[in-house]
Amino acid sequence: MNKKPVESNYEITKKRVQKKFVEYDQENMIRKFDLEYDDDYLYIFFIKRKYRVDRKNGKVEWSEDGFVYRTEAGYDEAMSIYDVLCCSKENCCLSGEFAPIDSVKRTFVSADSGGGFFGKSARMFDQKKEKFEKACEHLGGIREGIGDLSFRLDTFEFLPVIVEFWESDEEFEAKLQILWDKNTMDYIDYETSFFVASHLLRRISELMEEM
Repeated sequence: MNKKPVESNYEITKKRVQKKFVEYDQENMIRKFDLEYDDDYLYIFFIKRKYRVDRKNGKVEWSEDGFVYRTEAGYDEAMSIYDVLCCSKENCCLSGEFAPIDSVKRTFVSADSGGGFFGKSARMFDQKKEKFEKACEHLGGIREGIGDLSFRLDTFEFLPVIVEFWESDEEFEAKLQILWDKNTMDYIDYETSFFVASHLLRRISELMEEM
């Protein structure tokens, strides 16, 4: 007898939050973020890719061909979308000032400050400056003047970040940092910022591998 595959804790959590999504005020989500919508779905762009949320069961899917073909969103994607739609502050707005996530107001100070979190990606991108640049440009990135390369990128269309990258040299290892608007916590919580960052770096990596 074939055993039913065991669901991961991530999948269990995603399904639990998916069920709760339908309890929130969808009309408020539409108004707050000026979302495209129809009777069946809410639509939102996340890391330059179009997603839809089923208005009846909360399932999140993405597509790059108008949803002729569609893929169910992974944990990082779905949790990021649920958090910003369901839990953002009513009058959220950007400050226009950027800082590392641990310096953004209303967050605690971490001993790591994201260094370990970004270290793997920094090493993966190292000595691939041209591909990194093209991947960020593909995602609609706008050049900034910090680091060896830096780009302002939209996570959601209303929530930009700045990705800064330094290649390694004889003295220093490669370094990667993401700066967030100082009002980011009006949109998503601290934990969700790492889901967003993880998916952003994954998208950059995937695009670099395709080049």
